[in-house]
Parts: sequence; C-alpha cells; structure tokens
Amino acid sequence: MIAQTLSRRPESPTEKRQAVEAAVLQAMECLLAEGATYATLSVERIAKRAGISRTAFYFYFADKRELLMRLASKLSDELYAEADAWWSGAGDGSEQLTAALDKIAAVYRAHGPLVCAIVELSTYDDVVGPFWQALVGRFVQASADRLSSELEAGKTVAAAPEATAFALVWMTERTLHQMVVQDGGPPDDALVRALADVWVATVYGR
Repeated sequence: MIAQTLSRRPESPTEKRQAVEAAVLQAMECLLAEGATYATLSVERIAKRAGISRTAFYFYFADKRELLMRLASKLSDELYAEADAWWSGAGDGSEQLTAALDKIAAVYRAHGPLVCAIVELSTYDDVVGPFWQALVGRFVQASADRLSSELEAGKTVAAAPEATAFALVWMTERTLHQMVVQDGGPPDDALVRALADVWVATVYGR
C-alpha cells in the first residue's frame, strides 16, 4: 500500500509532497500496529518503511513527534465526523448519541496502537500534552454547545452544559483508551452500551 502511494508519480510538487507525507503517516501507524512503541521507533525505521531516506524524512517532518501529532489530528477529525451526528442532528438526541458513541468506539478500536501512543506521550510531553488536550477540547466545546441548545429547548436535565460536557467527554476518552489498552475487559459492545447509558441518563434523565 505504501509503495503504491509513492508509485503513482504525482504530476506536481504539491502532489508529490502529499503522496510522500501520506506514505510516512501510514508507515508510522503500520509500525505501531505491528507492535513497535513510540519510544523505540526511530526516524530511520519509519523512513525506510515509507520508501524514503532518513534525510528526506526531515524535509517533510521536523521529527517523529510532529508526525505523531499529524496522525493525532487526522484521528481527531475522523472521530469528530462521527460525533457530529449528535452535535448537529435533529430529532431523538438519545438515539443519535448512542449511534455516535458506537461509531467512535469502532474508530478507537481500529486505531488502537495509535491511540495508545498518543495518550502515553501526552502524559509526559510538554508539547503533545497540551496539543491532545486541545483536540479533546474541541469535543468538549461541541458537546457543551449541543447541551446548551437542548437546555434552551427544555430537552435536557443537565443544568451546567460546560462542566457536564467536560466530565462526559473526558470520561469517554479515558474509557475508550482503556478499552484498547487492557486485555480481558468488557466486550466492546457492552462498554459502549454502558457509556451510552451514562450519557443518556446524564443528558436526558432517561
């Protein structure tokens, strides 16, 4: 797949840059999925998997931390698109919320090694930590906005939208992270159902 990305012979420098960057991003996620850890993963190994030289890597990325942050942004965008079904939806909010959580959990599972690398680095890296908090903060703000609109329409029992959104979103982030980290935990569908029950009960009182 990575070789195919680079073998398409882009027609312009911009297309070439996009193709190389996509190959490098894919290379890092593949290596993480194969069991490599962020700490032990070298730029040389990532570049080799992507089919470029170590020197060429630095033409596109400052370091592997920037590479991981780019992957984190892509993951966040994918999760955001799924969550938007509730944020911007009309009708039965509890059903939209449950469906969105189910899809979000599936994205976490599909990118489990990447999630683990991001969350681990965010606990001690003074750049990645605030960066990941800001990404999650987008979800907090969007959820708070939806709660506020529900409150104005008399559809929610959550009287403090900002605080409620903060608690629910970070609870979900921590729970789904543990879902992909731990072996022998609850089945994914049971965990998602439990999360949905907490959200719906907190937001709608059901």
